Amino acid sequence: MTLRAQFDSPTRRVLVALVVGVVIGVLVAQSHDARLLSVALSMEPLGILWVNAIRMTVIPLVVSLLITGVADRRSSDVGRLGGRAFLVFLGLLCFSSVYALLTVRWSMHWLHIDAATSAALRAGVSASASETSAAIHSAPGFRDWLIGLIPSNPIRAAVDGAFLPLIVFTLLFALAIARLEPKVADPLLGFFRALADAMLLLVRAVIMLAPIGVFALIVPTAARLGASAAGALGYYIVVTLVLATGLILMLYPLVAVITGSSMGRFARAALPAQAVALGTSSSLAALPALIEGAERVLRLPPAVRGFVLPLAASTFKIGSPVSKVTGTLFLAHLYGVQVGTTQLLTLVLASVLLSVSTPGVPHSWLIVLAPMLASVGVPPEGVGLLMAVDVIPDMIYTTLNVTGYMASAAIVQARSADVGGPT
Repeated sequence: MTLRAQFDSPTRRVLVALVVGVVIGVLVAQSHDARLLSVALSMEPLGILWVNAIRMTVIPLVVSLLITGVADRRSSDVGRLGGRAFLVFLGLLCFSSVYALLTVRWSMHWLHIDAATSAALRAGVSASASETSAAIHSAPGFRDWLIGLIPSNPIRAAVDGAFLPLIVFTLLFALAIARLEPKVADPLLGFFRALADAMLLLVRAVIMLAPIGVFALIVPTAARLGASAAGALGYYIVVTLVLATGLILMLYPLVAVITGSSMGRFARAALPAQAVALGTSSSLAALPALIEGAERVLRLPPAVRGFVLPLAASTFKIGSPVSKVTGTLFLAHLYGVQVGTTQLLTLVLASVLLSVSTPGVPHSWLIVLAPMLASVGVPPEGVGLLMAVDVIPDMIYTTLNVTGYMASAAIVQARSADVGGPT
């Protein structure tokens, strides 16, 4: 591969922007030159504009994907096998959520950001993010939080960034559409399909500008933090690798216990797809290897390997709770924001609901994460920092998700004795 072809890769362009931005920012910090620091800080509005460009697509994109996914009659007639698959997906997401709640907060104990650094970071974010951070101190208790799950005004919920109530309304709306006569429902579904496609085009265009946005965000951040910026981001990458790998390893005995098969057999079936996922960061690219492993090693019938695996690849992200909680708590430590238990539970619940509607674009989980950050008082601009180093986390989270697809298919087959067909 030529040097030009390597640089044409979006991932490599973002990496170059990250490295150059960190180097420039650290050099500015070490120079102690007020004029250079002022120039570095002047880049920040460009980065915030880029993050805002991503955030403006989130509400229409997520709403349209949820509605078409739930209400589309072409994907709703899945029968008993689909029902079992849904229950298995939900069970594995609950398993992942408990794992995230038990491990992620603990993993941040060794991340130390001094008060001066946190103050400098918080002073540099936009006014709207600062207002959101201040508002978190008057967060409602559990009773008010529970009542607020059903929004009295869904439009207001969207405007205020009340993401979880908006999701609840959208799910109920989608279920109502599914009950309509086809001649009434089809125009609505056509509108939301077109809206989703348009938003995806817009998101892809914004993602193409990621190197510029990342550079504009990382230079002022590194200038404030100095050499500690690289250390903090490195800590985040290591925590991500450890936690995601830990969950992958836990799936092996879980599948063995539920299905009665050996861990070695499941590992052999999943390994080729894991290798594809790790190399491409694409779960869809790993789907052919998943189907082959399910047929050749696990001997799953066509009804399972031909339906459950594609369904899982399009709707099921077992890594969603771990990735979103890890990213949120890391940024909370970086910005000095306290995330309470109620807010953490809200994050986990939202990540489970959104795992079925994450758009199929690069860094998609980070795009959805931005409004979730704001809802717990963490400056959404921080998503640009995570995106800058998302290459390695994206690889391991994709591998985790692919392992979850194979696990779900194996468990569905074990719980579906009546699913037959030739192997």
